Amino acid sequence: MIPKQLRSFGVGAAVILGGFVSLNVVSSITIGMLRSVAETKRKKSALPCMVCKGKGFYICKLCKGNATIQWSPLHDPIVINPCVCPTCDGNRFVKCIRYSVV
Repeated sequence: MIPKQLRSFGVGAAVILGGFVSLNVVSSITIGMLRSVAETKRKKSALPCMVCKGKGFYICKLCKGNATIQWSPLHDPIVINPCVCPTCDGNRFVKCIRYSVV
């Protein structure tokens, strides 16, 4: 049998610990909700990306949307070979880095 004083101490400690845990959970949920509300407000009021105009992709600047570039292995080219653009891999569009961060 547990003595009455030790039992009341254990109950008190459990109540205090439970209070701390419940306050922690409630504050975490509240902070998460406030962050999501602030994020949605920021996204609504923020200007769209100037590079991709808010679409997430823009035309490749190396090949200018042609999917190929003119390349020659020699400094003074005799023959110029069309090659697949290494930046966009022939897709003509590049994913906007700024758009994915926002």
